[in-house]
Amino acid sequence: MSALFAPYTLRSLTLPNRVWMAPMCQYSAEATGPAAGVPQDWHFAHLAARAVGGTGLIITEATAVSPEGRISPFDLGIWNDTQVEAFSRINRFLASQGTPRGIQLAHAGRKASTDKPWNGGGPVGPENDGWQPVAPSAVPFAEGHLVPTELTVDQIREIVGQFGAAATRAAAAGFQVAEIHGAHGYLIHQFLSPHSNHRTDAYGGSFENRIRFSVEVVDAVRAAFPADLPVFFRVSATDWLDEGGWTADDSVRLADLLVDHGVDLFDVSSGGNAAGVRIPLKPGYQVPFAARIKAETRMPVAAVGLITESDQAEKIVANGEADAVLLARELLRDPNFARRAAADLGASVPTPSQYLRAF
Repeated sequence: MSALFAPYTLRSLTLPNRVWMAPMCQYSAEATGPAAGVPQDWHFAHLAARAVGGTGLIITEATAVSPEGRISPFDLGIWNDTQVEAFSRINRFLASQGTPRGIQLAHAGRKASTDKPWNGGGPVGPENDGWQPVAPSAVPFAEGHLVPTELTVDQIREIVGQFGAAATRAAAAGFQVAEIHGAHGYLIHQFLSPHSNHRTDAYGGSFENRIRFSVEVVDAVRAAFPADLPVFFRVSATDWLDEGGWTADDSVRLADLLVDHGVDLFDVSSGGNAAGVRIPLKPGYQVPFAARIKAETRMPVAAVGLITESDQAEKIVANGEADAVLLARELLRDPNFARRAAADLGASVPTPSQYLRAF
């Protein structure tokens, strides 16, 4: 019996296998007008292909809780009903394939208002549909990036409310998992890390103060999302800095605390908050962080990062290093990874009737 293809239950949701799709921005929405942030045909085709391929959970790309929370003008959002209707159409198809649906709720903070990566990914100003980014502190991400406006306490509370409202809309759109994006140098991560958080009020300084925003967002999302459905939290386990950053020890502390606030699983990544950091990339390079959180806390975990082979994914789950694996680039290369891995491991995933002749 393959561990990778054993079902997994969180709250009332049973996921058919442990091969999950990580959020990956497509930068393919309209930037302005009534279609701003609205999923398009590209998003439908992109997500539907992975559902047909047998993926056990599909999590949409980082979806902004406000227009200013987008990484780029071309990102998805869930701040209005038009976006909800478009997501509902996609989710109806995923549901028809028996595929659980997740959404990653996000705010980019100081990394907002940037161009598409294939256009260089640099900052864009109002003349190119950009805007003024905000952050815990007026510290830019890197040289050449916009200096963000430091958030007031009232603005922080407003953003917390936006996360809660987005969770309500996510449920209305048919999502079964709400993942809070606390990683990769975006707003929540910016509050967590002393590298980017230089505040001296209740939201900065001590560990307890720096996690305050995260806890408030979690509480808002948990209160707004159905109680019988799971909430995930994506964390960058480390900033990969020798000093002055968020650490693996901090991630362990945060994971154990957020269990008591209703988080059901940590999606464990790393990096993204400090420019120019060298990360020792190799197959499964982030798995040890997930394994440590799983071993030292009460939090279930999913591992992500250069997981590309069936046997590799199987061993991660079978060895108890993670409860599931999240694939990103490998699922771009092969939308049918789950189906191929199942065949490799002597398991199976459902086949659409239209494709039975091929199997």
